[in-house]
Amino acid sequence: MTYAQQRLPREKVFRDPVHNYIYVQHQIILDLINTREFQRLRRIKQLGTASLIFHGAEHSRFTHSLGVYEIARQICDNFQRNYPSQTPGDGGWDDRERLTALCAALLHDIGHGPYSHTFEHIFHTDHEAITAEILTSPETEVNQVLRRVSPTFPAEVASVIQKTYPNPQVVQMISSQIDADRMDYLLRDAYFTGTEYGTFDLTRILRVMRPYAGGIAFAMNGMHAVEDYIISRFQMYQQVYFHPVSRSMEVILDHLLGRANELYQANQTDESFIPHLLLPFFNHEFDLNDYLNLDDGVLTTYFIHWRDSPDEILADLAHRFLDRKPLKSAEFTAATESLLPKLREMIRSVGFNTDYYTATDNSYDLPYDDAYDPKVTYPLTQIELQEPDGSLLELSTVSDLVNAMRGKFSGDQRFFFPKEMLNPGNDAPELFQPIYDQFGAYIQNNQLIQPKES
Repeated sequence: MTYAQQRLPREKVFRDPVHNYIYVQHQIILDLINTREFQRLRRIKQLGTASLIFHGAEHSRFTHSLGVYEIARQICDNFQRNYPSQTPGDGGWDDRERLTALCAALLHDIGHGPYSHTFEHIFHTDHEAITAEILTSPETEVNQVLRRVSPTFPAEVASVIQKTYPNPQVVQMISSQIDADRMDYLLRDAYFTGTEYGTFDLTRILRVMRPYAGGIAFAMNGMHAVEDYIISRFQMYQQVYFHPVSRSMEVILDHLLGRANELYQANQTDESFIPHLLLPFFNHEFDLNDYLNLDDGVLTTYFIHWRDSPDEILADLAHRFLDRKPLKSAEFTAATESLLPKLREMIRSVGFNTDYYTATDNSYDLPYDDAYDPKVTYPLTQIELQEPDGSLLELSTVSDLVNAMRGKFSGDQRFFFPKEMLNPGNDAPELFQPIYDQFGAYIQNNQLIQPKES
C-alpha cells in the first residue's frame, strides 16, 4: 500500500462547533495537521482585528482550515457516491483527485501571516505565494509530508491553490464564488461573531452540488439555497468584514507597524525596543523561516513593549491598539472628498501628526459577479445551475434576487480621525475648543457634510 492510499486504522475526529465532527481518514491528512507550519495557524486569528468588536471571534485559521477540509471531504464523498466518472472526459468525478483536493483544502491558508491582510499591506507579502512556497520548499515539514506521495505532489497541490491545476472541478471546490473555503468561513465567522444572518443551508447546498466537465454546478431545484448563501455572504461583508471599528483598528495597526519601521529606518529606535523578529521585514530581505516565526502573539508582545517606548507616537498607537481605543470615522463621497485637507489641517493644528492619526479607507465587495473575464489574474467562475437534461444556466439569468445584485458593488469610503476631535475631554486646552467645534460641524450622522455656514 502506498502512502497516498494509507488509511488510519480508525478514523480520527476533531470536535467542531460548526460541523460537529471533522473526520480524518487518511494518514497524510493527520501528518499534515501535525506539521510545524500547520500548527502555527492555531496562533493566528481568523478575523484579525474583528475580534476587538465581536468578542467571541477568537477562532483561528487552524479551525477554519480544518473546516474547509471537512466540507471538501463531504463534497468528494457526494461526488464519488452519486456522480462517479464512467468514462474519461464524461464530466463525472474521478476519485483519484480526492487526495489532491483534500490536501489543497486543508493547506489553502497556511501562508497567512499575523493580522494577515494588514501585515501584507505594510510589508508587501502575498499569502498565496507564501502558501505555495511552504508547500514546495524542501525545508518545510509540509513539503516533506507531501513528497512522500510523489516528488511532484507538492507542486500539484500548490497549483490548485494557484488556480492552475488542470481539473476545474478541484479548483472550484477550493476557490470559486461558492466553494469550501467561503462556505466554512461564512458559517464559522457567523457562529463566533453571533451574527445569525450569516448562516445558510450548507447541507442542502452540498446535496445539490454536482461535477460536470467545466467544473461544478448546482441542481436547478437547489437555486433557493444558493440564493440564501449569496445573501448571507452579502450580509456578513456589510456587518462584520466591513465593520467601521474593525477597519479603524486595522488603521491603527497599520500606523503602529509603520511608525516602528520609520523609527528603525531613521536609526531612532532605542536598542531595548528593537523588534528583532520583524527586522527582516523592515529590511525587505526576509526568508520563509523568518515569516514562519511570526504569529499574532509575537506582534502583540512587541506592542506591549512599545507601549513604554520613549517615542510618544509609537507608545500612544500601541496603547490605542492594545487597549482598544479606536479612531472615529465618517463616510465621505466624491462630493465631500475635497473637505479632507481642511479637516486634516484642523487635526494637525491641535497637535496630532496626521500621518499617523488620520487615514482614508475604502471597502467594497461585489456580492455576485456573473461576468467571467479570463483576462484577469484570477477570474471568477460563474455559478451555474444545471437542468435535469444537463443544460446549464448562469444563476443571475434565473434568479430575480441575484439578478438585482449582480455587478453592483457595496461598501463605503471612510475618513478616520482621533475621537478626541469630537470628544476632547476635560483635559483638552480651552484654546482648541473653537477648532473642535468647527471640526464637529463637518460630521453629521457619521457622514462628512459641508456645513451650511461654509
